[in-house]
Amino acid sequence: MPNPIMPQPPSPIHSIRSTDNTVIPQSRQPGLVVPEQWNQSGRSAADLGEVFMPDEERQEDMRDDNHNNFFVHWDGTNDPENPKNWGRWKRWYITMFGGLLTLNASFASSAPAGILGQLIEEWHISTEVATLLIAIFVVGYCVGPIFWAPLSEAVGRRPIFLISFLLYTIFQVACAVAPNPGALIAFRFLGGMCAACPLTNAGAILADMWDPDTRGKSMAFFTLAPFAGPALGPIVSGYMAVASVHWRWLFWVLTFFAGACLIGIYFTLPETFACVPMILTRKARALRKKTGDTRYFSALETMPSDPRRLAYLILGRPFKMLIREPMLLAITMYMSFIFGCIYLLFEAFPIVFTIGHRMNEGASGLMFLPLFLGGCVGVTSYLLVFNPRYEKYIARFAPKVVPPEFRLEMAFVGAPVFAVGFFWFGWTSYPSISFWSPMMATSFLGFGVVLIFLSLFNYIVDAYLMVAASALAAATIVRNLFGAAFPLFATQMYDRLNPRWASTLLGCLALLMIPIPFALRVWGPTLRKKSKYAPTD
Repeated sequence: MPNPIMPQPPSPIHSIRSTDNTVIPQSRQPGLVVPEQWNQSGRSAADLGEVFMPDEERQEDMRDDNHNNFFVHWDGTNDPENPKNWGRWKRWYITMFGGLLTLNASFASSAPAGILGQLIEEWHISTEVATLLIAIFVVGYCVGPIFWAPLSEAVGRRPIFLISFLLYTIFQVACAVAPNPGALIAFRFLGGMCAACPLTNAGAILADMWDPDTRGKSMAFFTLAPFAGPALGPIVSGYMAVASVHWRWLFWVLTFFAGACLIGIYFTLPETFACVPMILTRKARALRKKTGDTRYFSALETMPSDPRRLAYLILGRPFKMLIREPMLLAITMYMSFIFGCIYLLFEAFPIVFTIGHRMNEGASGLMFLPLFLGGCVGVTSYLLVFNPRYEKYIARFAPKVVPPEFRLEMAFVGAPVFAVGFFWFGWTSYPSISFWSPMMATSFLGFGVVLIFLSLFNYIVDAYLMVAASALAAATIVRNLFGAAFPLFATQMYDRLNPRWASTLLGCLALLMIPIPFALRVWGPTLRKKSKYAPTD
């Protein structure tokens, strides 16, 4: 690649000027790079610096940009501005902070579980209406990713995190001062919509910073956060209720938590999305200023200016991917069922423990603790068992990348464990049997959930590397629809079928889905070769 600091002879291709008089080639229509074309042109799937968004751009047009002397690239593989070359401690801090943001969002989803009784008593509402406070927040999870994930690939991660968490904090204040149930439900929905940002974009940050050999370790901590929050929320709110703390203080606690994260985003979260390329756009501007040559440009500056076209690319892409990608659809349905089961437990636990074992809200909330601890065991098993195996695969496949199908080994273990957990939970839920047995069954659920999600999260990121945020957004939208719907029928299902047969039904459905990761291991490579979005080497 020519040195971008030294002016090069003018390109023979016809060009146009942007709003700041930047010369931009007109040899191609304003469009975006298709991941499969990237690989056909001989580039590595791990080299993301020049890719912006998937669209219908032709391969020869992409080559025009690559060979254009004024198209701004990284200054070699060791460019310090490339997030993958940042210091390891900096990248680990951002990874852990992204996990904290996700924990914040998931904690808020389940936190009202312990104070629903107060709301029913104070406002004289039904149990179904009170349950909406959890369900409607998760519905917000479905709407938010439609905007936050694709927009983060258009304007960068940091601005979207700042905007979403500012609004999220404001809506937590609104919940704390809500005058009636309708207002509280509305503010919960809006808060959930804003809280959805880290559920998709925090995972995409990992793809920005980490190579495949280390991304798995960072993803392990990120995967635990969405399940740690729902498990911890009922414990905190349950003991607040036992201590007779008014329910409004719960939302003030959520406000303080959200505000602290917002401050952390503003002062410590840098832009990581090189693929936009937001970072390369700043670099192109610096080159224009330094050299006085206005012909330097980045991929971002060739974006289509038609608002309707831009809206289609940004808002329609997650749904487009979900419809066109069979493997993404299969993964999404499996993850959605599991996610729905986790939120169903918020209604099942009071029936089994509060009513069956006569526990108060605080003690009943503690029954979620093994769910979290099982998840911790799952993460530990990944770090000690599965990741070392993956490192051997890296050496085996070098210099190529490891096929995404090798990420599925964890799901081979987690899928049957998750199903067994439901059978165990259901058939030991008799009041005559010690609560320790169904409580410990949830540790199997937590262990299985984390291994399945860790496996499938990594598979999505590895398979859809360049559009990871949109792929995760598509999965998140559907997943959270299940998470919102399952609590609404959980009470009726457990009342009519009783906890034994209701849990057996869920266990049987989990059994039917066990073959999904095995099928992806066999047919995944074929599906990826046919995919428009998944890079293949």
